[in-house]
Amino acid sequence: MMAFDFSSKNVLVTGGTQGIGLGIASAFAASGAHVIISGTRKAPGDYPDDLSLFTYIQARMDEPADRARLAEAAGPIDILVNNAGQSHPDEYSTEGYGLVIEVNLNAAAELCYLFHPVLRERGGTIVNVGSCASFIAIGYAPAYTASKAGLMGFTRAVADQWARDGIRVNLVAPGFIETRMTAGVRADERKAGNTLRTIPVRRFGTPAEVAAAALFLASPQASYITGQSIVVDGGLMLR
Repeated sequence: MMAFDFSSKNVLVTGGTQGIGLGIASAFAASGAHVIISGTRKAPGDYPDDLSLFTYIQARMDEPADRARLAEAAGPIDILVNNAGQSHPDEYSTEGYGLVIEVNLNAAAELCYLFHPVLRERGGTIVNVGSCASFIAIGYAPAYTASKAGLMGFTRAVADQWARDGIRVNLVAPGFIETRMTAGVRADERKAGNTLRTIPVRRFGTPAEVAAAALFLASPQASYITGQSIVVDGGLMLR
């Protein structure tokens, strides 16, 4: 089993309070990193999970002022994980579409720009959290699909441009993972059964499995990898 040592690294995981973000933050902390997480609530105690391992900064990703404050408060980091994201019940409305694009794509791009100077100075890395929607369409979620496809394109473009700065930029693309976002599907026996039939390994993934891919991409073991996307989906995209 590959072991990671991030004991000298400062890591920022946006949206690290739950689900995939919490899984990634926990894995970095277990590997020795000092981990900063962001969330929308006032204090870490407002979340159901124990977040005492992390430094918490409140930041709403749909607010440019909060993003700027997050970049200032986080200080010098070595690894940026753009995980924060959301969907909307009506992405065929201008309001719903705009909110999802702002959080999932624009916020991630701006944080990359804001942290670029310090990442260049420290030889840092960026891991963006995309989705299988980076590659395939979700008909009821055009904004989510557009944001995640856009994030993959953005990842490739800045990886090309910033390689000369010593910054690697990659993307991890989860499939159906056991998180709050998939709770409705997993709780419905019919929906869960239909979903599992599309996944060759016949189960949902875990945040820890996504975290393993994220840590690899951020590690020295991946020093010759940039501009790439690792899909963690149990074979879903083979269909």
